[in-house]
Amino acid sequence: MPPISLLTDAHVHLWDPDLLRYDWLASAPSIGRAHTLADYAAATGGLPVASRVFVQCECDPAQARDEVAWVAAMEGIDAIVAYAPLETGRRCADDLAWLAAQPKVRGVRRNLQGESDPDFCLRDDFIAGVRALAAHRFTFDLCINRHQLPAATRLAEGCPEVTFILDHLGKPAIKDRNPEPWRTHLAALARLPNVVAKLSGLVTEADPAAWSPADLRPYVEHAIACFGWDRVLFGGDWPVVNLAGGYARWIAALRELTATASSAQLHALFHANAARVYRLNSLDPDSL
Repeated sequence: MPPISLLTDAHVHLWDPDLLRYDWLASAPSIGRAHTLADYAAATGGLPVASRVFVQCECDPAQARDEVAWVAAMEGIDAIVAYAPLETGRRCADDLAWLAAQPKVRGVRRNLQGESDPDFCLRDDFIAGVRALAAHRFTFDLCINRHQLPAATRLAEGCPEVTFILDHLGKPAIKDRNPEPWRTHLAALARLPNVVAKLSGLVTEADPAAWSPADLRPYVEHAIACFGWDRVLFGGDWPVVNLAGGYARWIAALRELTATASSAQLHALFHANAARVYRLNSLDPDSL
């Protein structure tokens, strides 16, 4: 099995409830304390982590700029996926302009998984907000549940100028061992050239206390078959991954599931694709 020569983690969370408000942490008390970059370094010790992409953590929307400012000051964060109220359509122009002035911001995530309307992302104002990302070269991270995949596909199809990044493979029903209709819907999304996918967040969709690599295999292999090695990104989803065994166990499982991959394929998955998609300009994949 070829080693991982370099690792870019495309999905890192950091939070401090003493600085910002995260109401959702009340439902996950085991990870409710502060999780800092030093904690992340301890969790990834021994791994060749070259760069880290911070993804917004659903703090109080009124504190979204404070979150960006807090993370941007950290030397170990190379790119930021920030929150923006895209559902406000053209009215979010000021928010996007502010984000564009922050050197580390590369994209936006407006979390959709909690929306009761599966077609929320197809509302006119939301589409207008997503289209506005292109002017700033911002990507859009799709954080959705599996039943929202058809609407997300229509959104991405209607916004070809924006690069979409599917977080957590759209949260398939791994625990229930029920791959359909997720398999069919993921394949439809993957046909769009402006969409890539993160291999992340899968262990928390399995049985957190009893999952094995074999439980993940059908979903990982289907995603790679649909997107190809040039459109899949590794994401640690730390510290949420701690709800289901931790970082080391997740990366060991993914290494087992990609045991037959070539060195070039592993380099694409674990580093080069994320460096390209999130425009980590200081890390030239061709020179590494």
